[in-house]
Amino acid sequence: MVKKGGLGRGMAALLQVTDTIGGHSDYFVCPIEKIRPNRNQPRKHFAVDKLDELAASIREKGIIQPLVVTQKDGFYEIIAGERRWRAAQKAGIREVPVVIREASEDGVLELALIENIQRQDLNAIEEAQAYRSLVEHFGISHEDVARRVGKNRTSVTNSLRLLKLPAEVQQDIVEERMSMGHARTLLALESPESILMARHEIVQRQLSVREAENLVRRLKMNPHPVPKKRPQQPDLLMGALEEQLQKRFQARVAIRKVGTKGGRLEIHFSDSDELTRIIDLFDL
Repeated sequence: MVKKGGLGRGMAALLQVTDTIGGHSDYFVCPIEKIRPNRNQPRKHFAVDKLDELAASIREKGIIQPLVVTQKDGFYEIIAGERRWRAAQKAGIREVPVVIREASEDGVLELALIENIQRQDLNAIEEAQAYRSLVEHFGISHEDVARRVGKNRTSVTNSLRLLKLPAEVQQDIVEERMSMGHARTLLALESPESILMARHEIVQRQLSVREAENLVRRLKMNPHPVPKKRPQQPDLLMGALEEQLQKRFQARVAIRKVGTKGGRLEIHFSDSDELTRIIDLFDL
């Protein structure tokens, strides 16, 4: 049995919900197992720590804003509110408030995108991927996308340009190792190699956007910089042998490599008595 709930006229108008669907009122409390996520959900990344925070809030205060769903194959498919649905499961909540909206499959895709963008729930890469889905699925222009989501065309075009960045950079944006400012700066570089080189410097050295811009300018002037020689790593085997010989002779020992194959063994002594002691150890 469903439980009726109140819904303000302003919210109802905004969502354009139906009065009744399948015998249910437009707003009711639904068992959580009757709800399914939308496979075309634009949002793909749900940070675990943020979900935990929301789950804690839901345990304390409940779900304030209902999920928006549509009926499909005997279940309710989420149009908006998957993050709340996931957090409710973490919180052990068995029923959640929902609002039903009639929509075709194409309509669900568009509504999910618009709702997420308007709520600023998408990271920059998810937003760009969602725009691409609209362009490819509906065969519409950047101008049409911008009009549907309430953005200007330049913003949509610049967002889509992010998808030209290498996958590593896109993942950095998703996981907040790099900001949108960094990403836009990297788009000034032409080759994937230069972009990945700059990306490594930005992430490893935690460069600011201004520092990243200076780095990109240098790379554009000199796209193939000579890499700095790394200091030669110590040879662990030779180090272990030196240590053994030093214990054996009770003197400082050094193994020096000469060329690619050969080398020399040095045993140091401080006076003739120490030299005699070392020679005796050879049992000559």
